[in-house]
Amino acid sequence: MSDLPAQPRGDAAAVIRLYRAEDKIHPRSVRGRFTNWRWALVALTQLVFYGLPWLTWGDRPAVLFDLAARRFYIFGLVLYPQDFVYLTALLLISAYALFLFTAVAGRLWCGYACPQTVYTEIFMAVERWFEGDRNARLKLEKSGWTLDKLLRKSGKQLSWVVLALITGISFVGYFTPIRTLIAEIAQLALGPWETFWVLFYGFATYGNAGFMREQVCKYMCPYARFQSAMFDRDTLVISYDGGRGEPRGKNAQRGKKGEERSAAVGDCIDCGLCVQVCPTGIDIRNGLQYECIGCAACIDVCNGVMDKMGTPQGLIRYDTENGLEQHLTPAQRLARVFRPRVLIYSGVLLLICAAVFYSLLSRHSFRVDVVRDRATLARQVEDGWVENVYRLQLMNATEGTQHYRLEAQGLSGLKLSQAMEVDVGPAEARWVAVALRLPPETAQALKPGAHPIQWVITRTGAATPETLNEKSTFVVPR
Repeated sequence: MSDLPAQPRGDAAAVIRLYRAEDKIHPRSVRGRFTNWRWALVALTQLVFYGLPWLTWGDRPAVLFDLAARRFYIFGLVLYPQDFVYLTALLLISAYALFLFTAVAGRLWCGYACPQTVYTEIFMAVERWFEGDRNARLKLEKSGWTLDKLLRKSGKQLSWVVLALITGISFVGYFTPIRTLIAEIAQLALGPWETFWVLFYGFATYGNAGFMREQVCKYMCPYARFQSAMFDRDTLVISYDGGRGEPRGKNAQRGKKGEERSAAVGDCIDCGLCVQVCPTGIDIRNGLQYECIGCAACIDVCNGVMDKMGTPQGLIRYDTENGLEQHLTPAQRLARVFRPRVLIYSGVLLLICAAVFYSLLSRHSFRVDVVRDRATLARQVEDGWVENVYRLQLMNATEGTQHYRLEAQGLSGLKLSQAMEVDVGPAEARWVAVALRLPPETAQALKPGAHPIQWVITRTGAATPETLNEKSTFVVPR
């Protein structure tokens, strides 16, 4: 006979599920130095996010990504799609900054400034305001439906929806001027795309911060999975000092505050508060886990317990693996910060920042794209002159009307069919068709085919004329 247990039949059949349901985590509120820092960053990031769309620069929003007009306004900067390199540089700076901060101090970004953390903190604060702290929420969850429970739950959900919609409106306010957007909403005249993105971003905020919470950090965010590649034994992380805390002992084994206690009892009283305050529900006493976002809530609550017990703070603290094992002083830990990977990340980050800063300082006030007109081939015109037709796009990156003069160089006798001077309005892009001619004696001396030339575009009328050179080719027909 087989040793395998008999499988249940019918309705009692075992069901294999791909997803394991988990109980909702109800973090306990906590006060302390790191909690204050976290709320300060919540306030700062949200002041920037909600406030920037309302700032003005002259007669326009200070920050506006006008996709319809293909203009991106960032205070005094006017960027075009051709300035995509700055977005690439921004992504590189963000990536290397993340690598650097992770190598030095773990998941500080996740614990203090990540949008998922920030909005989860805000939504949980709203939840506590309506339903109370952890114990009150657990009691409310287990109780039956009453009018009081209905009002508390409804008030919380309504507040979440309003906050999520305000967040969605603020997000779209970076792409459509926020005052115009608010006026359109008030008049029920909001466009379909604006409506979609307000609802989409609002729904994402509502779902991620209100319901999914730690599930986003644990299962959806890839950072939790590859962070170990950037950690080493000198990375500052949330650490439990097992040498001090173990073996754990209950209050009954300790006596009163200040009294001698058995040497067999460690500083940890096994109160479980470090687990209750953790937003991802882990027990930091089991060692560093990928779910830990480095928010330091466990440090704050444990320090409070240590104060009440009359023992030194720091049973749970920011420390390194080497620091815990070798009992390093703060000065020794700081000295180990300057290790090869940190220096490499810092050097690359500084190099990219310096290159971007130099590029912005030396950036021209206008851009030019030169395109040979494919509809008009190289041809001979009157008196044997050879003509090529080009289309030049002049992009004014200033917010005043500018005057430009167009010239061409590179071949003897090369000239425009007529003098070209063009006015381009503030932050405007203008296409100009230009015919370029070559005298017959020069054309006959050249081989048929493409020959390099250079367009010279000069901004005139300014105190200091500005010149931009763009390469192109002139085609001599057979």
